[in-house]
Amino acid sequence: MTLVAVFFATACQNVDYESYTDTIRVNGVDLFYAAEGAGKPVILLHGNGGSHNDLETTHRELAQAGYMVYALDSRGQGANPRLDEYHYKDMATDVYEFIKAKGLEKPAVFGFSDGGNIALQLEVMYPGTLGAIATGGANIFVEGSLIPSFAEGFLAQPTDEPLVIMMQNEPTMTVDDMRTIACPALIMSGEHDLILADHTRLIGDNIPAGEAVVIPGEDHGSYICNSPKLAPLLLDFFARIGY
Repeated sequence: MTLVAVFFATACQNVDYESYTDTIRVNGVDLFYAAEGAGKPVILLHGNGGSHNDLETTHRELAQAGYMVYALDSRGQGANPRLDEYHYKDMATDVYEFIKAKGLEKPAVFGFSDGGNIALQLEVMYPGTLGAIATGGANIFVEGSLIPSFAEGFLAQPTDEPLVIMMQNEPTMTVDDMRTIACPALIMSGEHDLILADHTRLIGDNIPAGEAVVIPGEDHGSYICNSPKLAPLLLDFFARIGY
């Protein structure tokens, strides 16, 4: 398994809703996305090197629970043409422009790993855009955010893979950035995650309406990638904040 690969529910009511896939041009790139459901908007963002398919179970269950769900393939990944260089700030702008192009009003965003970094970066760059943020396995900076057994080899690994280069050097957000996020935020990681539990708490504890949760027994993606465990966590969060 490559290092990139490493980074990578419920009884639901039956409702009538739309389901389709499409490609949209935003911020100079094409983004493929799948849309399903009806109701308040929720955007799903996958992890590094993945695609919207990684969150298919959660996508379906949120749609059946009464939300309009958009699952995006991040720039240069999934069904999108590959790129030679990647930056989280570009990806945050991609999602921001997607939100504006679709006319979405303060959507909730769940991001896994890189997707969580993107969600946080978006709200830092474009304050007031999101109605809620949930993340799984996100980090806001590199040094000191990863478990030492993984960080030692990963950060020193020579590579010409653009997605790995990005992860070795970004994101570059700060605790002060987290303090500017006004919307409710659920910051999650697994007990056996690649992200340190203390880093998860650092993020959640410094977002004014944030909370940090470390999921017992789970690793970086075990409760997220096509798992029935994620949707109940998100639905409970949405219910508690009235979304």
